[in-house]
Amino acid sequence: MGRDVAWVVPGNLHLTVKFLGAVADGRIGSIVGALTGTAADVSPFDANFAGLGAFPSATRPRVVWAGVTGGAGAMVDLAVRVDGALAALGFARDERPFSPHITLGRVRQPGRNPALTQDLWSAAAQEFGRLHVAGVSLMRSELLARGARYTELATVSLRGDVGRGV
Repeated sequence: MGRDVAWVVPGNLHLTVKFLGAVADGRIGSIVGALTGTAADVSPFDANFAGLGAFPSATRPRVVWAGVTGGAGAMVDLAVRVDGALAALGFARDERPFSPHITLGRVRQPGRNPALTQDLWSAAAQEFGRLHVAGVSLMRSELLARGARYTELATVSLRGDVGRGV
């Protein structure tokens, strides 16, 4: 499976709650305010990762992911709250139901790949670890030739305070 997938470097692994696209710097403050209001009512939780899957499907993989098992309900609740808070600022609501996962890699040549599909199915019950989710970060993502570069703009603690990034 390894050579067919461009793996995300460990420092870039993350749980995406909502993708905003290009955002003007002048909107950052209102976004952080919306996240702060949303996070005030959410308790920290643990997210357990288990099983591999792929978008759009295991038989035609483009993105390889590990699912969130324990903590999935809390993740979905957080995503729904964030989606609603940002909709109030004019961001489009997500059309698809939120599927909590962590992206592990992108398939180099998307399409049918029976060997990769078999590897995904064979890891369907494998456990990968746990993460304590204590906050939400607003991140800037820049796609570069060597991969994505992420910059934390702010972090909001669940039931807590706001910390400013760069």
